This record gives sequence, structure tokens and C-alpha cells, in this order.
Amino acid sequence: MSKTEVRIDDADDKPVVVSEEEFAGLKRTLAGIERHLFVIAAAGFTLYHIVVLNLFPQEALLFRATHVAWAAVLGFALYRPFAAARTDRIPWYDWILIVLSILCCAYIYWELDGLLFRAGALPDPLDIWVGLVGTLIVLEFSRRTAGLALPIIAGLFILYVFIGPWLPGVLNHRGFEWGRFFAYIYSDLGIFGTTTEASSNFIVLFVAFGAFLQVSKVGDYFNDLALSLFGHLRGGPAKATIASGVLFGAISGSSVANVAASGAITIPMMRRVGYDRATAGAVEATSSTGGQITPPILGAGAFLMAEITGIAYSEIAYAAIIPCVLFYVACFAHVELHARLHSLHGLPRSELPPLLGLLKKAYLFAPLVIMVWLLVSGYSAFRAGSLAIVSAIVVSWLDRQNAMGPKRALEALNMAARDSLQLISVCAAAGIIVGVIALTGIGGRFAQLLLQLAGENVLLAMLFTMVVALILGMGMPTTAAYAIGAAVLAPGLQRLGVAPLVAHMFIFYFAVVSAITPPVALASFAAAAIARADPWKTAFISVKMGLAVFIVPFMFFYSPLLLGQGTLVQILPVLATALIGVILLACATEGWFGRPIGWALRAPLLAAAILLIVPEGITDLIGLAIAAATFLFARMTRGVAPA
Repeated sequence: MSKTEVRIDDADDKPVVVSEEEFAGLKRTLAGIERHLFVIAAAGFTLYHIVVLNLFPQEALLFRATHVAWAAVLGFALYRPFAAARTDRIPWYDWILIVLSILCCAYIYWELDGLLFRAGALPDPLDIWVGLVGTLIVLEFSRRTAGLALPIIAGLFILYVFIGPWLPGVLNHRGFEWGRFFAYIYSDLGIFGTTTEASSNFIVLFVAFGAFLQVSKVGDYFNDLALSLFGHLRGGPAKATIASGVLFGAISGSSVANVAASGAITIPMMRRVGYDRATAGAVEATSSTGGQITPPILGAGAFLMAEITGIAYSEIAYAAIIPCVLFYVACFAHVELHARLHSLHGLPRSELPPLLGLLKKAYLFAPLVIMVWLLVSGYSAFRAGSLAIVSAIVVSWLDRQNAMGPKRALEALNMAARDSLQLISVCAAAGIIVGVIALTGIGGRFAQLLLQLAGENVLLAMLFTMVVALILGMGMPTTAAYAIGAAVLAPGLQRLGVAPLVAHMFIFYFAVVSAITPPVALASFAAAAIARADPWKTAFISVKMGLAVFIVPFMFFYSPLLLGQGTLVQILPVLATALIGVILLACATEGWFGRPIGWALRAPLLAAAILLIVPEGITDLIGLAIAAATFLFARMTRGVAPA
């Protein structure tokens, strides 16, 4: 299992081992010839995608089937089925699964023309059996790499196909013969549909881009730069953590992986300058979670959203800019106010990386700049990702110590394949759910149910959607939670008049923020393990710091200006008042407004913050008036005893 050992400076602490997997992966560490075989297989997997997408396009169904089958082969080799299984070699039963994965893909290759002609409507007997075996392989692949929640949910949807005729009301459908179903679901109408299209066309390439940046030590450079810029300030290590979250989040799509990678450095530094354990863990967890809403990549969600909605990827990335800015400004405000309340200082400059030396390596930003420029210029996402990978290799040659030769390139290709497996498995399993929704029509009926529950009250529908998206995100990775939410919830919101971009961004944001939301706050729990803090306390502090993310999605529903949908003259005033609002929100929750304040002044300050975040002129004026009155009262009374 990929692990990071962390030693806190406190004398009573021992090394902490934290998995970088978002869900409890049972990884193998192969030895001998099997290790070399699957290093080559993993590197070949990544290289295959780069070559096919840029040079030798394949028929879509064949490409996606190869994509899933090859990933499943790697998954069964590199992940154990249960904790007691051997870690150093592949047992016979996993070799059987590997062979079956290859045979399912080979069948699609041999029968491609016939499968495209039949399209799941008039299946041959062998179509049915291959579909059944292939579906079971996807479910097991997903279970090993992403946990039980998603396979169980997918299994319930499959069960629903067969028991639907006996269910009442909105759940009733006419039913489907089992053979036709499995031929249907193991096609581009199900497993190889839009979700797998996103993972095969985009996700692998951008994970590879992140892997090449990490192997060339660009990720370390981002952390060092953030520490050099902010480490000496009041509460400096926490501010550096947030800054590194912005930078590192651009190349990593997992909140827990971000925590494990950067928390090893940032949490001990925060502890050193006086942050308590829970707050240090919460700062890291919240910042790392924000990486998934940071343009241009937004984890893997932006690619999936583009495939599902048909909205251009560049438009989605652009729309995420203002919410991302609001989130990180709120985080900075929280750590600044916490440092003021507790009289925390920064680190001595003598202990920080020299800024001048780091600025001389500013060329390491070139791959990110090139990728963003290519996307804005209208290049396809996979072409931009591929050229960004090439630029990362070229840029690494400017630093002799970290220059990438064939050996390190092989390491990056191998890392990219391994890091992609969970995303590929959840996209394939989510394809089962999306396929069932389309086949049975339950999505449309669920939309009707949402309309009935909400009536004409759109806010009630949004609150219901928020709760469902949070629950989904607690049980599975963000990508799968968003995919299911997009299939089940988005149509209902759109029927209520919510614009597609707003509806999908709303669902995506709550799927992301579930990583810090109790009772299953995986990013917060991972950070708490590193900090040796109480996990529940860490999670609740994380929610407090990320409170803006719970509010902003409602605000961009009321005004798409917060998604950049307007002119600059229209956007700037809304952005300015929203920024003031999230800062006041931090003041209210931290208990500092020029001086420590208690709940008597926090309540009106909280109201002022929400009024300012609401993008309406009258609410902005009322919010500013309440904030000004609160500030004057605090000055005149020298504050209220802090809570």
C-alpha cells in the first residue's frame, strides 16, 4: 500500500502511517518477475492512451473496452481481494480474473461489427455470457479499489432491473429479460458509456500529467514555494498549507492523497508554531479538499461533467474560478484569525527555503501554464494534457538533479496507471448505474418525485439535492458520487428551471465537500491520523473552515454571476461583496472582529456575512450596515467576553 510515514515533533508521538488511497485499498507489493511484468504492463497502459488519443484513434467501444479490461488486469494484480491474501505474489484465483478480463475484451475485438450492429437489442448467447462475466469483473474491480459502497449501490440498481415490475408507484417499470440486460449493460450504453468515455479520453492523461510533475519534483517545488512565501507570517505554516493546496490541487484529484502527500510536512510545522492537533489536521484536510474544486482540472469531475452535459471543458473550468477564490480566501481568513486569537507566530526565515533560489526555478510552472493556455486556446483536453506531459519532461531537463530520463519516465508512466485505477473502476461501475437509469426510466420518475416533494419551492429541492449528494460522497469517491447525482438529481433540478451548468456544479461541489463532512469525513480523518488528533473534532473544525463551500453553491444558483456568467462589470461587484461576506463568515465562526468577540456579536456578524454572499444589491447594503454596526459596537464596548 502506498504510504507516507510522518513524525510529529512532540516527544510522545510515534511515526504515523497513512494510506494515500481515498478508500481502504488492499495493495500488493509484488516481487520477482511478477513485479517487473506489471511495472511494464502499467507503463504500457499509460503509453497506450497517449498514443491512441494522439496518433492512432480506435473505434470508441473497442478503446473503452480495452481501457477498462487493461485497468482491471492491473487492479487484480495490484490489489488483494481481502486482507489475509498474500501481498508479494498473485494467487491463482486472481490470475483467473486477469484471464477473464482479457477474454472479455478480446471478444469485443473479435465481434466488434456484430456488437455495434446488435447494440444490445438482439444479443447472441455469447454476448449475454460475456456481458455477465464482464459486469461481475467491473463490480469486483471497483470493490477492491474503491470500497464496498459503490458495488453495493450498483448491485441494487441491477436488482431493481429485475424486481421493478413488482414495485409500487414511481419505482415500477415493465421489467427486462436478464440476458438482454447484461448484453445491454456491457456496451457503450452502460459500462462503456459516458462515464468510461471521460476516464479513457481525459482522466488517464491528466493523472499522467500529475505523475510526471510529481516525479520531476514539481509538487515538492510547490510546497517549498508556498512555505517560503508564507511561512514567516503570523500562523505562517497554516497559510503555506493553504497555498500549497491551491498549487498541489492542480495536479492531484484526491483529497485523501493530498492530505497524505502534503500533510507529512505541513502538519508537523503547524504543530511546531502552536496549532493544536485538531486545528492543524483540519487546515490540511480543508485545503486538500479544496484542490478538487481548483481549476483547471477540478479532480476528475470537470471531464465527467463535460461529457455528461455537453458543456465545453474550458467553460466548466472558467466557471469554477470564483467559487475556488471564495473558498481559499475563506481558508486564509480562518487561519489568520485563529493565529490572532491564539497569538501564533511564523517560522524563522532562516529555516525556510530561500525565495530567491525558488524564483530562479519559476520555469517549473511552465507545464501548468502551457496546459491552461492550450485549453483556453481551444485545443482538445487530451491534446492539451499530452503536450503538457511533453513540456513537463522538457522542463525537468533544466534541473540536472531532477532531469527525467527513460528510467524516471517509466516511473511516471507506471505511477500514472496505478493512480488511475480507482477512478477508472468507479467510472465503469457508475456506468452500470447510469445505464440502469436510462434503461428503466427511473431518472425521469425520480425527477418527477423531486418536483412533487419540492412543489414550486426550488430552495427545498436544492436542500434535498445537497443532502443526497453529501450522503453519496460519504460512501464513495467524489467522481462516482457526482456521476450518480448527475444522473438522478440533475434532471429534476433542470426541470425546476435550474441551468444545467449550475445544477451540475451544485451537485459536484457537495460531492467534493463530503470529504470533510461528518460522519464519514475521510480527508479529515486522514489528517487527524497524521496529527494524532480526535477525528470528530478535526472534522467539525474542517466544516467550520469550509463553511463557505456549503453556502456558495446556493448563491451561484441565485446568481450565475458567481460562475462567471456575465460581463466583467456585472461580476466584479458581486465578487467583491461575496469576498467580504466569506471573510465576515470566518470572523463570526472564529470569534474575532478587530478583537475577540462572543456569541452576542457573532450572530449579527453571521447574518451580515450571509446577506453579503447573497448576490443582491439590497442584501449587500443591509449586510454592510449590520457589519459596520457590529464593528462599532465591538469597538465601543471593547468586545464581548469571547466564547
